[in-house]
Amino acid sequence: MSANLTYHREGDYLIPDLVAPEDVPTGIWGMRRKKYLWQHRNGIYTGMLLSGKLNAHLAQINQQATEMFEQLTRQMAAEQGVTERLKAQDQMAWVGAMNNIRNAAEEVILNELIYS
Repeated sequence: MSANLTYHREGDYLIPDLVAPEDVPTGIWGMRRKKYLWQHRNGIYTGMLLSGKLNAHLAQINQQATEMFEQLTRQMAAEQGVTERLKAQDQMAWVGAMNNIRNAAEEVILNELIYS
């Protein structure tokens, strides 16, 4: 691993000119992935952090998970007949069905993207 670091002198010390990694918003899915890597795959987490690839990875996971969540929610709602008509007729049934759909979609995303 070759790094081209530059230094500046402060008194008798050479201090590296370090730049903080770009602050990319990671979102809820990225934060869940980060927590999982930190707790269960510490070597991968540390390697990505030190190479500066962690934030980009978390942003990518967040984008993929968000798109997957929206798509799964739409598909499951259509399959189960959870429509705007049901929402107008029986709001509590609609809320219950949508909560179940959201939980199922979240479980799929956690297993396929976050914990893999």
